[in-house]
Amino acid sequence: MTLEIDLSVQLFHQTFRNPVIPAVGPNVGSGAMLRRAAEGGAGGLLAKTISRVAAPVPHPNMVRLGKDSLLNTELWSELPPEQWFSHEYGIALSAAREFNLPLIASVGYTAEDLAALGPRLEKAGADAIEFSIHYLDTQRLLETARALRNAVSVPIIAKLSSHAGDLGELAQVLDPYVDGFTCINSFGPTLMIDIERGESPLGSKFGYGWLSGPAVKPLAVRSVFEVARVTDKPVIGVGGVSSGADVIEFFMAGASLVGVCTAAILKGPTIYGKIAEETGQWLQDHGYHSLDDIKGLYLNRYRQGQPVVTAVEQSARVDENRCKACGQCEKVCQFGALRAPLKEIARVDASKCAACGLCVSVCPFDALQLHPRET
Repeated sequence: MTLEIDLSVQLFHQTFRNPVIPAVGPNVGSGAMLRRAAEGGAGGLLAKTISRVAAPVPHPNMVRLGKDSLLNTELWSELPPEQWFSHEYGIALSAAREFNLPLIASVGYTAEDLAALGPRLEKAGADAIEFSIHYLDTQRLLETARALRNAVSVPIIAKLSSHAGDLGELAQVLDPYVDGFTCINSFGPTLMIDIERGESPLGSKFGYGWLSGPAVKPLAVRSVFEVARVTDKPVIGVGGVSSGADVIEFFMAGASLVGVCTAAILKGPTIYGKIAEETGQWLQDHGYHSLDDIKGLYLNRYRQGQPVVTAVEQSARVDENRCKACGQCEKVCQFGALRAPLKEIARVDASKCAACGLCVSVCPFDALQLHPRET
């Protein structure tokens, strides 16, 4: 029997039609881009960060890393704020109302910026406002949060950066002033060198860029968990979301929405709807009716941590019915415990197995698992 899956999310006094929204970046750099995100199946809209002056963005400013990640020297919006208020927000709001989506604005970075722009964003029709701490030191965080809280009545969301320190502690400091958090911003700075030319493909002063995409996802999931452990405020998970499975992972860590940027840049705006569809399919395949059924599953189980076993009490075991004799497990075993000659079922020498678990994660056929070591 097919289950009826509810992907809607009630958050910030709004209804998101699904949990997948844009994260701030070039993918939402104008009203027209926000409309494309709505048409592509996003569950809500989030506009690119504005400040009191347009950003002096270096050129070139984006380069692909590997297959699905990016390095970028993007800043906030390169469009002046007056263009957003006179033109871009109008297009974005029209799309939001047409598709019945909430619109979140984004603003940075100083207390003066937020106090000046926050009320204008609320008046323009933003349903919530995200503010970034990306360029702020810890001493200015409270000043900035208070300035926006005192300036607007709509919900405000603090976007946290991994380089800011302990995000759990930071969330506790900001908690009295905000209605939610976003974790995380891009990671860096980093450096890529084109070894044929001896130069960086990016146009920043030293060629530095900020990393986004699947390469940062484990860091982002940990950050969501870290913040969700210490606050009841909702958390938007951002970093490497490119599939429905990624959405499920973030929700299990405690997220209430997910943001997509890099995947939308590399694969186009229809990725929002595709990810949402995959999320619903995963829930259906696993017998769940809604995201509430899996939200916080890992968070609630391991909020206080788990026992750490340092003794070698397990060893790998081969399921001979699943093993396809690919030999991959023997290649990665650092302890000489696995033998998988060509076209032969893998064998484990339990006395040498260190229970590291690498072979289990590498096997493409799920033919290896850790089991209690036999006496």
